Amino acid sequence: MENQQTKTKKSGNTRLLLRFLRGSKLLFVLSICCSALTTLVDMLNPQIIRGTIDNAIGGKASEFPAWVNGIVERMGGFAYIGQNLWIPAVAIACLGLLRVAAQFGTTMFNTSGSEVLVKNMRDTLFSHIERLPYAWHMKNSTGDIIQRCTTDVDRMRTFVAEQLTAVFRILILIGMSLYFMFSMNVKMALIATVPIPFILAYSIIFRKEMHQGFQNCDEEEGRVSSAVQENLTGVRVVRAFANEGRERERFEKLNEHYTGMWVHMGHVIGKFFSIQDILCGLQVLLVTVFGAVFAVKGQMTAGEYIAFVSYNGLLSFPIRRLGRMISEMAKAGVSMDRLAYVMNSETEKDRPGAIDADMTGDIHFENIHFGYEEGHEILKGVDFTVPHGTTLGILGSTGSGKSTLMLLLDKLYDIPEGGGRITVGDVDIRDIRTTHLRRNIAMVLQEPHLFSRSIADNISIAGDHMEMAEVEQAAHAACLTEAIEGFREGFDTFVGERGVTLSGGQKQRTAIARALTQNAPIMIFDDSLSAVDNQTDAKIRSSLEERFGTATIIIISHRITTLSRADQVIVLEDGRITEQGTPEELKSAGGIYQKIYEIQLGIQEGGADSE
Repeated sequence: MENQQTKTKKSGNTRLLLRFLRGSKLLFVLSICCSALTTLVDMLNPQIIRGTIDNAIGGKASEFPAWVNGIVERMGGFAYIGQNLWIPAVAIACLGLLRVAAQFGTTMFNTSGSEVLVKNMRDTLFSHIERLPYAWHMKNSTGDIIQRCTTDVDRMRTFVAEQLTAVFRILILIGMSLYFMFSMNVKMALIATVPIPFILAYSIIFRKEMHQGFQNCDEEEGRVSSAVQENLTGVRVVRAFANEGRERERFEKLNEHYTGMWVHMGHVIGKFFSIQDILCGLQVLLVTVFGAVFAVKGQMTAGEYIAFVSYNGLLSFPIRRLGRMISEMAKAGVSMDRLAYVMNSETEKDRPGAIDADMTGDIHFENIHFGYEEGHEILKGVDFTVPHGTTLGILGSTGSGKSTLMLLLDKLYDIPEGGGRITVGDVDIRDIRTTHLRRNIAMVLQEPHLFSRSIADNISIAGDHMEMAEVEQAAHAACLTEAIEGFREGFDTFVGERGVTLSGGQKQRTAIARALTQNAPIMIFDDSLSAVDNQTDAKIRSSLEERFGTATIIIISHRITTLSRADQVIVLEDGRITEQGTPEELKSAGGIYQKIYEIQLGIQEGGADSE
C-alpha cells in the first residue's frame, strides 16, 4: 500500500514537473544536444592522441575502424601524419573551437530555459494560490507559502538546469568512455568498472537519510520565514509594547534550531562526499597502477595507456557527479513535494450549473450551523431574513459569530452538508457562481488591507479603467476627501505596505470608498467604522443612505449610534440570536442591546456634561 502511494506521488510530481516545463522543453533539448556535442569532442581527443603516438609516431598497425582508416588514408596515411604533426595539432584545435561553440550553446540555451522555467513556475503557482480557498490560507502561514514560492522554486530551477540536463551528458560520457575502454583493453575496463556499483549503491543508501534531513530543514526554514514576516508586518505592535527583546530571543531560538539542523546535514553530506571521494580515488588508483603494469609488460601501448587514463578521468567525473546528483535529487525531491502540496490543493470550484442569479432579492440565513474546527460550533442554528433594500445591524460580543456569518455569505467558507443554507432571492448561494456573487457583495473589514500603491489605485482596485470622477465621488461619500486634500500628492499619495502611512480611520475610510465603487446591491460593513469619530460615522451613514437607498446593507458594530438607523438589529450571543427587532424596540427590551445602549449613552452624556 505504501509503495503504491509512493509510486502515485512520484507520478504526480513528474506530471507537475512536465507542466512547469511547458515553453522551456525545447530550450533544454537544444542545451542537451549541444552538451552531447561537447561530450563527443571530449571523446575524440584521446583517440587522436592515441593514433598520433601509436600509429603516426610509433608505426604500429592501425586498429581503428575502417571508416577512420579511410579518412586517414585520404590525408596521406599515418606515416605522412607522423612527418607532419601539425595535422593532429590542427585537428585538436578545430575540435577545441567546436567544443567552445557547443559549450556556448549549452550555456545559452540552458540559461534561457531555466529562466523560462522559473517564470512559468511562478506564474502557475501564483495563479493557483490566488484561487485556493480562504480556509486554506488561514491554515498555511504566509511565510511558509512565500518560502515555497521562492527557495523551493529556485532549488527546482537549479536541479533542472544544472543536474537534470547534465544527466544526458553524463550518460553519454559513461557510455562512450566504457565503449572506448573496452575496445582498447577488456581487463583494464573491468578493473575500472569494479568500484562503480559500490559508489552508486552507497549513494542510493545515503539518499533516504538526506531526503528526510532536507525536508526537516525546509520546514524549519518556513517557520523562520513566518517569524520574520510576522514581525515585519507587526513591527508597530512590537515597538508599541517594547517587545523587541522577546521577539529577538524567539527568532534567535528558531534560527539556532534551524542552523543546528543544517550543521547536522553538513556532517551527513561531508561524510557522504568524503567516502564517495575515497571510492572514486580508489578507482583512479586501480586504473593508474594496473595500467602502468600492463604497459610495462607490453600488454598495452603507451598511446593506449594515455588514452585509457584520459577516458578514466572522463569516467570518474560523471560517476562522482551521479553521486552528487543523488544528493541534489534529495533536495529537489523535498522541494517538489512542497510545491506539489500547493498545486494539489483544491481550488475553489462552483457547483455544476452554477448561475449568475439576481442579487437584489431578500437574503435568508436558514438554520446555519458552522464551526472552523470539527466538534466546535461557532454558529448554532442561526435563522433570520434581511429584506432587500433594508439595513440590518448585528451586535454581539467577540467570538459570537458576527463576522463568520458574513464570511459564509461571501462564500469565503463553505457551509457543511446539513449545516443549513443561505439564499439570495430564494437561490442557494452554492448555486450562484462565486465570482458573480462576490462582485455583487461589497465587504469592508474592521482591519482593511491596503496595497502598496497610491490612494487612487487602492480605491479603484475593484474596477477596471475607473474614471477619476468615480474615485473622487466614492472618496467624498466615505468622508475621505478632506484627509486626501491634506496630503501634498492628493490622490496620488503613495500608501505604504498594509496602509502603514495612513491612520486607522483613514484606512477604514479608504476601504469604504473602495467598496462604494463597486455599486454592489449588497454591502457589508464589518465593524469598519470603529476607527472614526461619531460625527464622521454619522456622515458616512447618511451618505450611504443617499447613495445606496436600494442596496441591502449589513452593519456589524459595537457602537449603538452606528446601529441606531438600521431597519432591524439582531444580537448574537454564543452563536445564537438572543434578540431581534428595531433599534427602538431593543433599547427598552431589557436585553444586551439595552445594557450597551445605556452604557454608551451614559458615556456620551457624561462627556457632554464635562464639556
